[in-house]
Amino acid sequence: MSEQPVEGPEEGYAAERDAVARRQLRTRLPRPGVVFGADLLPALSVLSLVTLLGFPLGWIWARLAPPQESTMTRDGELVPVLVESYHGFDGLAVFLLLSSACGVLVAAAVWQLRGRRGPVLLVATALGSLLSAWLGMRLGTSFAAGMYPVPDTLRPGDLVTVAPRLGTWVALLGQPLTGALTYGLLVSWNGLDDLGRRRG
Repeated sequence: MSEQPVEGPEEGYAAERDAVARRQLRTRLPRPGVVFGADLLPALSVLSLVTLLGFPLGWIWARLAPPQESTMTRDGELVPVLVESYHGFDGLAVFLLLSSACGVLVAAAVWQLRGRRGPVLLVATALGSLLSAWLGMRLGTSFAAGMYPVPDTLRPGDLVTVAPRLGTWVALLGQPLTGALTYGLLVSWNGLDDLGRRRG
């Protein structure tokens, strides 16, 4: 009779390791859910802080936006001189660039709150950015009106420097859209199911 091989401790360990690996493949880890309650207070804080960025946004825009040289007509209307009417678009473009840059910076800063990452913070960032753009639009036109006051007495033919204005609501879209897009790109590059919240 030939001798049968006897199982040593190495073979038993390998079989046990394979069984554990098979069990782990069969059982999936639970997917992390969305946390609402714990994220509400930080989300309100983010919304408030982002909204306050409208103050410097409006102040910087009032300094950078070009005023319009206008002349007084016989009907009492202020008409832009030659190509000065293009400054209306210039003011809008400057505001959109400033607010878009602010949206990117806000999203990058909010992403650093690792323990609070998720849709609740994204919504708070987008709403805060929308309110910030609205506040910057209102305050910016007020600051600009204070920088370029219209004289009380004007005669036909007088040249007047008119403060820049934002006459369209499109100006509100730059900051929330770029903020949400930046946050979404950071989420897609993350690759973790919980966005790294457990490490925070």
